[in-house]
Formats: sequence, structure tokens, C-alpha cells
Amino acid sequence: MKTELSFPDRQAAFRGGLREAAGAPALAIGASFLGFGALVRESGLTLWHGLISTATTWALPGQVAMVELYAVGAGLVAIALAVGASATRLLPMVMTLLPLMRQPGAPQRHYLLWVHFIALTGWAVIMRVGPSLPPALRLPFFQGFTLVLWATTLLATAIGYLLPTVLPEAVTLSLVFLTPLYFTMLFLEDLRGHRKALSLVLGALLGPPLFLLSPDWSLMLTGILGGSLAFVLTRNKRA
Repeated sequence: MKTELSFPDRQAAFRGGLREAAGAPALAIGASFLGFGALVRESGLTLWHGLISTATTWALPGQVAMVELYAVGAGLVAIALAVGASATRLLPMVMTLLPLMRQPGAPQRHYLLWVHFIALTGWAVIMRVGPSLPPALRLPFFQGFTLVLWATTLLATAIGYLLPTVLPEAVTLSLVFLTPLYFTMLFLEDLRGHRKALSLVLGALLGPPLFLLSPDWSLMLTGILGGSLAFVLTRNKRA
């Protein structure tokens, strides 16, 4: 995806967001939600459970945690806490993306609905292309981009729920892991910043040993340590 885009007005920016999402982003996130739909079916939940979860939560790690905990008989409080803990990763995304899309004089309620659509793929793409757009065109582009992804995940959840009758279960369940792979490749496209490159390298180096040390906490520890080290090292270099 290009990091510099140009649109004459808000309508064109909205259509541009639709077009940009309709390619690789929709395919990657759609494939992952095919796997989620299969997981919903395997866990004994109905298709409506999967669709409502996708429509309202729209955060695959939290949705997977919810379904897996339900499948093992966890209580409602435990499920809510696990999903809530997973959702905390979205707070930094909101804090970094909203200032980019905020328009002078626009009321706060103007953004409340669209905060729901801030997720991994949309956040990564808008953080890349948003600075090249005029402030008035950033939100329309984001709206078009994320609406395509949201609609795609709903359709993919339904198809994935029915797909195990066509494809082996192991194949459909493995599709859940395509979104992290796509997200990694998205960052690999734009490694002009030393901090991004160093964060990826440190994460790759720290991940395996931390997983051996603590499988339950390795992902969080890798992100915190890798990102913090990259920040400190690049800050010291600039100083």
C-alpha cells in the first residue's frame, strides 16, 4: 500500500478507503475470521453467537479467548476478565490514532462510534497513510477502510462456521494465525524508522526464550521488553 495518497474531497477519501481495504487487508483479516467461525462451531456455539461477537467485539484475540474459555467451562466472570484484559491492547491504539484523525472544532461525539472500529489492521494502515492526508480527509478514509474490514469479518465468520463441512477442521482453524502474519509483513514494508526495525528484531530474539520461560506471559513480556528497549536505544542514539 502506498504511504502517500491524495483525494480531492471527503467523499473521494471515503471511496479511497474502500478501495484500499478491498485487497490484501480484507483477504488477510477475512481468512483469520474464517478460522474464528470454525472455532465457534467446534466449541458448540451457534452461528449467531459468532456473528454477534464479531459485530460488537471485533477484536480477534478477545473473541478467541471468549470461545476457548467457554469451551472449557469457564465462568462468566473469568471470561469477562480475560476478554477485558485482551482489549487493553486497544487503548494505546486509540490514544495514538485519535489525535491523528481529530479535526479542529469537531464535537467529541463525532468520534465515539468510530472508536469501535479501531483495530489492529486499520490502526497500522491509517498510522502509515494518515499523515500524508489533510486532517479533514483522514476520518473519511478510515471510515471507508474499516467498514470494508468489518463487513468482511462478518461474512467470513459465517462462511468459516459452515466451512468445516467442506475443508478439514485443522485447515480452517489454522487460518486464525494469518492476521498476525499480515500485520508483521505490513510493518516490514515500512522499516524506514530505526525504532520499528529494532522493535521487530528484538521481539524476534526475545520471543522464543521468553516463551520457554513463561508460555502464558511470553507474548506480553516480549512486547513490553522489545518495545521498551527499542525506545531507549533509539532515544539514546538521537541524544
